[in-house]
Amino acid sequence: MLNIILAESSLELIPEQLRSHPSVTSYCKKFKKTSSTTLLDNSWHFGAMKGLNNEIKRGRPDIIHLTLLSLCTAPAFYENKIKIFVHTINDEVISFNNKTRLPKSYHRFQGLIEKLFLTQKIETDDEILMELHSSSLSHLISEIKPTKIIGLTTKGKQTTLDNLVQQIPDNSCIIIGGFQKGHFNQDTEKIINESFSINESSLEAHLVASRLVYEYEKTIFI
Repeated sequence: MLNIILAESSLELIPEQLRSHPSVTSYCKKFKKTSSTTLLDNSWHFGAMKGLNNEIKRGRPDIIHLTLLSLCTAPAFYENKIKIFVHTINDEVISFNNKTRLPKSYHRFQGLIEKLFLTQKIETDDEILMELHSSSLSHLISEIKPTKIIGLTTKGKQTTLDNLVQQIPDNSCIIIGGFQKGHFNQDTEKIINESFSINESSLEAHLVASRLVYEYEKTIFI
């Protein structure tokens, strides 16, 4: 089993202080949405986000969509060999049942996540597919109880993913940044046992995720 966490992810509803900004009100009017239940999206709300605290790590739900598609369409996910968690910039955690089939359309994904923030869970046939609750990354780690916690960052020791996955013990946890630019904050860095870099320059989260799962599947599927 391998646990994969997208940490400090750019996934949140529009903050209260931005809801009256013209770029937000015009967007909500155009798409007949309510600002309090709408995902913050830099593509539409760039003007409102200028000067927002930790701006570079916020308003990119598309990053999470692409990365989750890479993870949740993998055979290892379907066969319950990996567990996936999204930890958000505002300390919320989303967990996924391995029967979850995420929409490939971004707009449908957006609607699904907005519903999740509203209802706290997505379920069908009396089975919970996705669940959201308030939780820090450290609390999530305490629930998972991994044997080892590894962070993927350009600040880490240089290695290759194939070498990495062959060395990690069962029930390890690998943390990938779920944001556009920057590094993990100090709280996240304190949690990590060991950091590795798999490329000289930074790679997009969805590319890291797809390569990671591919290399991991090579070690478990013969």
